[in-house]
Amino acid sequence: MPQMVIARERFEGCLLGLALGDAMLAPYEGGWLERLLWRCIGTTRAGEMRWTDDTQMALDLAQSLVERGEVDGDHLAQRFARSYRWSRGYGPAAGRMLRRIARGQPWQQANRSVYREGSFGNGGAMRAPMIGLFYAVRPQELGKAAAAQAQVTHAHPEGIEGAVLIATATAAALQAAAPKAVSAAIDACQLSAPFAERWQIARGWLAAGREATPREVKAQLGNGMAAVQSCITAIYLAARWQAAPFADLRAFLVELGGDADTLGAMAAAIWGARNGIASLPSDGLARLEQREQLLAVARALHARCA
Repeated sequence: MPQMVIARERFEGCLLGLALGDAMLAPYEGGWLERLLWRCIGTTRAGEMRWTDDTQMALDLAQSLVERGEVDGDHLAQRFARSYRWSRGYGPAAGRMLRRIARGQPWQQANRSVYREGSFGNGGAMRAPMIGLFYAVRPQELGKAAAAQAQVTHAHPEGIEGAVLIATATAAALQAAAPKAVSAAIDACQLSAPFAERWQIARGWLAAGREATPREVKAQLGNGMAAVQSCITAIYLAARWQAAPFADLRAFLVELGGDADTLGAMAAAIWGARNGIASLPSDGLARLEQREQLLAVARALHARCA
């Protein structure tokens, strides 16, 4: 069977989409205190939109994949630790863990140093689209790779499962000619009960063409920081708006609220993988910080897969 060839613009669309969703939704995350803080630090001196830890860790993962050609936990952990800056919006628990790694603690210990069973948050999932890109042509290795990169910081089974699902959805979204590819890919996954319950709801909405409201999505799928409260939500939103303008997806995410930047990063990465960089809003890209670096990394990742 010939190997699938993926256009470079789809890699660019995924990473730039992730960063754009992250940066555009960051001002709407959390409560009034978080929003006030981001109002103060959310733009560069040149007036560009800043992205958060979601994009930083996706960049770290992509660059590690380019350098090592596979998921190398030790290499990845050091990248994460070196890149840590509180001003990127890292959570307190993530900051403590990454500082431990920077001081020399092995990541296999640090990833359980804050939570005994490991974090069940969506931090491993928010960067997982890079795994979806890199392993799209090697689907038999994708699940293991997505789990391996997640474990560096998120050792809880739910945190790992969320990362596998987001990577799977991203790889499926590259099949633009198949509108139901994302749904079919998630259907083929062995989901644990909390994810399966939410996917059954989301899949039913998609199959029926039902336009669930933000209130319904929040109540039945979730909009929180836990992987189980956000990963199915992001996949549902990306699939629902896969053929619609990016602005429509963003508008719904703004109204949905919650962990807005990470939901935006995951959903927009999947959307960008399907539609490519040309479909992203040019005015948004023009205001996005470090867009040339993001493009360079996306292109290097694509070249590494060729």
